[in-house]
Amino acid sequence: MTLLTEFKKFLLRGNVIDLAVAVVLGVAFSAVVAALVRDLLTPLIAMIFGKHDFSALAFTINGSTFRYGDFINYLVAFLTVAAAMFFFVVLPVNRLVSRRAEEDPDSKSCPECTSAIPIKARRRPQCTAQLSAP
Repeated sequence: MTLLTEFKKFLLRGNVIDLAVAVVLGVAFSAVVAALVRDLLTPLIAMIFGKHDFSALAFTINGSTFRYGDFINYLVAFLTVAAAMFFFVVLPVNRLVSRRAEEDPDSKSCPECTSAIPIKARRRPQCTAQLSAP
């Protein structure tokens, strides 16, 4: 097999294409979340604390200046992005997945070791428990 053929085969594998799509969607979604934080959540913080830019905050000890305001800005940005991701992506997806699992279960709990096993299993490979027929 030639090097070019192997490279083509690598590029056309499903997981490489899925990863490329995920990166592009991640960049686009990042822009949406950044706009949400910048345009909606940051003004709310400014209403509560009086200002939304803490970069000028600093203190000096023995001639050394510690600019902790920038750290606070990045911390607030990180926390608001994490909260937005949790409430607008993770929580809805978890609810959707749990609802889907209730509709079409593909596993059950082992009566001996309580770990998840396939619905059609008759013997548990780890604890060797004999299970009833599916």
